[in-house]
Amino acid sequence: MQYLKLKIKLLIIFCGDMFTLRFFKFSKPEKEKTNFPHAISVKQKIMPSATFENKIFNLKYAAEKINKHIVKPNQIFSFWQIVGNPNRNLKKSRSIRNGKITDEMGGGLCQISGIVYHISILSGLEIMERHSHSIDIYQEYERFTPLGTDATVVYGNRDLRIKNNFDFPIKFEIEINENVLTVKLLSNNKIVAENLIFDEKRVDDYKIVEVFGSRNQLINRSKYFNVL
Repeated sequence: MQYLKLKIKLLIIFCGDMFTLRFFKFSKPEKEKTNFPHAISVKQKIMPSATFENKIFNLKYAAEKINKHIVKPNQIFSFWQIVGNPNRNLKKSRSIRNGKITDEMGGGLCQISGIVYHISILSGLEIMERHSHSIDIYQEYERFTPLGTDATVVYGNRDLRIKNNFDFPIKFEIEINENVLTVKLLSNNKIVAENLIFDEKRVDDYKIVEVFGSRNQLINRSKYFNVL
């Protein structure tokens, strides 16, 4: 039954992408190596866990796929279009599903999607689809990225989609060195990073985080239940 539901969801997504012509705007792997003179970067720690080795495997698999792509002007970066079905090639690691912590195939990939999203809003790229996590599982001293810069991905349900709204190509380049994850946004022209401002409000058992850019424009508004 789960397999059938997934197939139906994927078919609905495919039909929507075909109808809107988004299918023809997805980024493609580069055929020849391209050198980019400019870059901005973001680093995060990969936190220790019981499934750390499996998470590293999953992160490296996704990074290798993403690193092959160039996103040309008006093209779309789609996390799942690039990474593919996690049930085929990835391992079980910690994940958050339906507000619960569990082990899932491809667990840990949200750290890749999150850091890609973080550098995208720093760069002023157009965010077509992004979903925050439903719960906040970290205390402040454990946090490896600001709350509000996360992006959860669920195959057949939630994607991360980013449009290159610049008039020059860009490329996400991801490196994993032991317990450090780095993403660089490479470009032909220099991109000036936004100065992000975070505003957090606590309401009963959840919190609202709003992220603003350098011109005081609202970038996103996320709601998290606190399980601590």
